[in-house]
Amino acid sequence: MTLSLYSDEQYMREALKQARYALAEDEIPIGAVVVLDKRIIARAYNQTERLQDVTAHAEMLAITAAANHLGNKYLQECTLYVTVEPCVMCAGASAWAQVRRVVFGAPEPKFGYRRHGRLLHPKAEVVSGILAAESEELMREFFAQKRK
Repeated sequence: MTLSLYSDEQYMREALKQARYALAEDEIPIGAVVVLDKRIIARAYNQTERLQDVTAHAEMLAITAAANHLGNKYLQECTLYVTVEPCVMCAGASAWAQVRRVVFGAPEPKFGYRRHGRLLHPKAEVVSGILAAESEELMREFFAQKRK
């Protein structure tokens, strides 16, 4: 399969770069990017430890950065790419921001939003499993380090 310049996989690779920044800073390795018109307008990674803020998830920071970039709280034409299934808080934020598409890599069986029903915006398209193995490997690496 040949990847186009603007494929979900390419944008997920950018989110994975963000997740690696989180891993390097001893944060849970989740990264996110927001795309509008085939252009990344926001990038973020988990910073809950650095900022001592439980809401400083990659998705929350990326949504805020995208809204600031656009000067608008609504991201109706945007796609949120995140390496791991969003939690309830992040899914809710994406719903309030009216994110058009949510694309994630690995499922999150314990804290993922899908355990609680459809929490995204009713019109949001969801794509899952994009580069899931790479996302899962970063999570495994992080938690293996924590268990040492």
